[in-house]
Amino acid sequence: MGSRFRRFAAFTTALTFILILLGVYTAAMGAGLSCGQQWPFCDGGLIPQTVPSFIEWFHRLVAMVTGFFILGTTIGAWKYYDSTRIRAAATLALVVLPVQVLLGGATVLIYGPLVQTAHHAAAMVIFSSLLATTLWAYEEPQQATAPATDSPGGYPSDD
Repeated sequence: MGSRFRRFAAFTTALTFILILLGVYTAAMGAGLSCGQQWPFCDGGLIPQTVPSFIEWFHRLVAMVTGFFILGTTIGAWKYYDSTRIRAAATLALVVLPVQVLLGGATVLIYGPLVQTAHHAAAMVIFSSLLATTLWAYEEPQQATAPATDSPGGYPSDD
């Protein structure tokens, strides 16, 4: 199960990096303000009405999906690893996640350099924590899921 978790954690880390790039793109395009001061809604509802508001909406959608992957990574870290550092790194990402969501909302409702910096800093903490989780999971020895069956009867050999 360790290899599946490693791939899941690596995917979550990559998805988080893509989300950060999408957030930078959203900010660079000025799309973060395209929904008006509406959060979590956009253009008065759930469906965006313009291209810039679609960019902002898509960033929010990817953020939501990424959040569920972060939750899954944290659960997997606790389920499949006894390593304190793996569990702590994954848990840190999950603990910072609600703060990141609130800061994301604040970038729409308040909008200013301090809020944007805090939002990006929280993203870096989450990404760094997930990167550490993934790299440390790859350092851990592969855990055997079943004993080797070298003997004809299907039982482990005593060699």
